[in-house]
Amino acid sequence: MSQNQESPSRYTITAALPYTNGPIHIGHLAGVYVPADIYSRYLRLTGKDVAFVCGSDEHGVAISMKAKKEGVTPQEIIDKYHGIIKQSFEDFGISFDNYSRTSAKVHHDTASEFFQTLYKKGDFIEEVTEQLYDAEAKQFLADRFVTGTCPKCGHEEAYGDQCENCGSTLNATDLINPKSTISGGVPTMKETKHWFLPLDRYEDFLKEWILEGHKNDWKPNVYGQCKSWIDDGLKPRAVTRDLDWGIPVPVEGGEGKVLYVWFDAPIGYISSTKEWAAREGKDWEPYWKAKDTKMVHFIGKDNIVFHCIIFPSMLKAHGDYILPDNVPANEFLNLEGNKLSTSKNWAVWLHEYLVDFPDMQDVLRYTLTANAPETKDNDFTWKDLQAKNNNELVAIFGNFINRVVVLTNKYYEGVVPSPSTFTDVDKETLAELQKYPSILSSSIERYRFREASQELMNLARLGNKYLADEEPWKVIKQDEERVQTIMYVALQIASALAILGEPFLPFTAAKLKNMLAIDTDLEWNDVGTKQHLLPGGHQINKGELLFSKIEDETIQKQLDKLEATKKANEQMNKEATPQKDTITFDDFTKLDMRVGTIIEAEKMPKAKKLLVLKVDTGLDVRTIVSGIAESFTPEEIIGKKVTVLVNLAPRALRGVDSEGMILMTENTDGKLVFVNPDTDGVGNGETIN
Repeated sequence: MSQNQESPSRYTITAALPYTNGPIHIGHLAGVYVPADIYSRYLRLTGKDVAFVCGSDEHGVAISMKAKKEGVTPQEIIDKYHGIIKQSFEDFGISFDNYSRTSAKVHHDTASEFFQTLYKKGDFIEEVTEQLYDAEAKQFLADRFVTGTCPKCGHEEAYGDQCENCGSTLNATDLINPKSTISGGVPTMKETKHWFLPLDRYEDFLKEWILEGHKNDWKPNVYGQCKSWIDDGLKPRAVTRDLDWGIPVPVEGGEGKVLYVWFDAPIGYISSTKEWAAREGKDWEPYWKAKDTKMVHFIGKDNIVFHCIIFPSMLKAHGDYILPDNVPANEFLNLEGNKLSTSKNWAVWLHEYLVDFPDMQDVLRYTLTANAPETKDNDFTWKDLQAKNNNELVAIFGNFINRVVVLTNKYYEGVVPSPSTFTDVDKETLAELQKYPSILSSSIERYRFREASQELMNLARLGNKYLADEEPWKVIKQDEERVQTIMYVALQIASALAILGEPFLPFTAAKLKNMLAIDTDLEWNDVGTKQHLLPGGHQINKGELLFSKIEDETIQKQLDKLEATKKANEQMNKEATPQKDTITFDDFTKLDMRVGTIIEAEKMPKAKKLLVLKVDTGLDVRTIVSGIAESFTPEEIIGKKVTVLVNLAPRALRGVDSEGMILMTENTDGKLVFVNPDTDGVGNGETIN
């Protein structure tokens, strides 16, 4: 049961506001921005009135933490990352009608007015409660300023607002064994006053609206999480925080407090719409208050509760706003088998991808859509991106278009030929072509973008099969008139790909429209209704490659970059070896360490890790067996100055007596290195004290 009409007059599409404490990565794109953009572009192509809005989320603890870490102000952080994020979205082709920011005056005013409206209506509970407090930092610990053990799953590094292991939404006071992320100390409890939205008052409304009204049309992951929350019983939720960064609480007694970021942030959709409407000379209110408007929130699964429980309760409390018709939240995207992690740099950053793969925006869009984590977590791999590009975009889509454009220019100097008699195959192919707008619409309107992307590729396959079966390059020698019809049909399929492909491959579609000199007025439904998308006599342009093959070396560079990141993380997380038992000074003086030089080295037969070394210790030349063969070749260590423990009792290794030990350690890259004294001017046999 949808709240809005079957045929809405307008659409308000929102995409989750990204935090400006870092750039955009592929997880954000796959989960939120690519599906939202596909949907919005599709709606525009079908002639719908669309407001597609987003903006940078610039308040909250994450910003303050980043600023403290980098030793700058929060304003410097948000200005830096807002610029990177906004530019990345533009370069990637995300077609927002407006991309705003929550530090803008229009947002501060909108959020303050929203709070004041609910305050005046008596919709808040004002309470003095005990909250976690860091006495050393002289600060209350909200959200990510505190970590501890999750009470739901036992994960020991849960944050004060959320456990990233099980996805549970938490309060800081829920954590077991909490610890301040500022000072590292154990916090105390201290009284403070806050305003709460009593979610329990909205239980009946939410049960009717979600559990009864959207049981059949919301995705199971969204509906299930909402049901779990409602069934557990809703509790008042704080809408203010003790912080010095954010929108000041705009009522008496709110000094030194700000609006909680999850009260403030979703109002950013409203303020972004206001900003867009003011710029375009429109009225913003119908996009948020008219009953014939359909509103859809695109989010990741970690934001379900806020967009389906908290924000709708806020809108309901305000009284004059519509509610979202759907909230198609996606699951998470992993990277090369491991969970994406911004703190560990385990990510593919959009701004870096755009530098490494110029003019290949659509390759990433297609790969992320074809592997979209719509019903379960999915995995991005560089090899798969290469395969999707080379085996599908190049070999299927690009190959068909190249054949059509090249042959049209070769046979007819780029003029679309007028068809003669249509065979049954021609008629069946054109009839199949005309089904694709409704096939794709069905998938898109059910938020099955992965399915839709494959149907688009099936349209390209239809074109390839048609050409392969009809073989115009052979028929041209016997029946030129027949080839006119073949090429005409093929050009209709190419035109359909240019129009229907735009939501999925916008840069490719623009290139293709230019090649085919397509009238930009053609819309989605024209593919299914117009007899001639490209009429006979229409002049097309010269061809150009739509996609380029990605070579193995290019992919290997990306894999090498990730491998370096993995090693750096392993080294960083490596715990120091526990201290051994205490020894006396007399014990230490028994160790006889000398400067020596490796004068011979060879591999131990049938031993992968061992080298047999001859070392001049200044006392003698002795044999030492060392397990360093996987890190060094014999040739590269001959002549190397080393530190030798010379009075170690001999030990037989694979039949060879080893008469000492060479001191080694690992560097920050995890590589073995020699522990060398400053040996300039020091001869063999000198002792090390």
